[in-house]
Amino acid sequence: MNTASINSLKSRIFSCRKEEFEQLALEVFMFQSEHVDLYRKYLEYIDITPFSVKKVEEIPFLPVEFFKKDRIITRGLAPVLHFESSGTTGMEPSVHYLADEEMYQMAIKKGFESTFGNINDYVFLCLLPAYAEREHSSLVYMMNYLMELNGNKNNGWYLYDHENLYNALLKESDKKIFLLGVTFALLDFAEKFQPDLSSAIVMETGGMKGRRTEMIREEVHEILMKQLNLSAVYSEYGMTELLSQAYSKGGGIFTTPPWIHIMIRDTNDPFSYVRDGQTGGINIIDLANLFSCSFIEVKDLGRIKGQDTFEVLGRFDNSDIRGCSLLYE
Repeated sequence: MNTASINSLKSRIFSCRKEEFEQLALEVFMFQSEHVDLYRKYLEYIDITPFSVKKVEEIPFLPVEFFKKDRIITRGLAPVLHFESSGTTGMEPSVHYLADEEMYQMAIKKGFESTFGNINDYVFLCLLPAYAEREHSSLVYMMNYLMELNGNKNNGWYLYDHENLYNALLKESDKKIFLLGVTFALLDFAEKFQPDLSSAIVMETGGMKGRRTEMIREEVHEILMKQLNLSAVYSEYGMTELLSQAYSKGGGIFTTPPWIHIMIRDTNDPFSYVRDGQTGGINIIDLANLFSCSFIEVKDLGRIKGQDTFEVLGRFDNSDIRGCSLLYE
């Protein structure tokens, strides 16, 4: 595939319509089966001939564990940056090598705007200790990029400085507050201060990081809603191995942007799928992963709730607890 064809594919990914998704996914599959050596070897190992794949349901998904062991990148391209998963102490991190920084930037901007509207309408406040304290965090990159795009002088990062965060939340502004916090830090903040954030978006991510006892998501949201006067707590579903995010506006139901597709595999047969509404393992197509692998089998359990929406229900037994997950009932 020549440079012009690759550039055309890039632009089509972020403008694709629902009826175009399958054809585009098959094109990305053919590109990666030829040009991403690790994925090509995986297809050979499971005895799949790329030209035999005629529909999305026939595309093999790469187990997410490969990002812990191998450099997954298009042959001939060098990484311009990389991201590492947070995980927990003693666990080997996943590493995602990026050959095209612009792909991530486009996924950030267009993914955010598809859910929340114009970036310029917000002031971004981040309470992300355990992320901001380490290098190579894709979440930190994402929030820095959103702040850079809107250039709001009131944007800010807060590690453990809860008092300054509280004062920032009280400032009058014609912009809507968007507060993103790691779960344990939001709970710590809400125990010390109870600002009325009824007009703000408060989004949790990242779990407890060993700082507090693990809690189910519903319990966390109930506490935050009560102490911060919220009608809902937002959530994000993303990971180092993906360049795109899914967002929930409450209730744990996540919505995907047009270039992401969720499929639920049978827990006893990873090459077959269950019906909508049934629980199984989550497979994710993220076309923004053009230069690594767009077809990822993750270790979360979930189910399809409706068009372009899904619910995360927990983790497979004996799999690593990923840093961006909470425990579920």
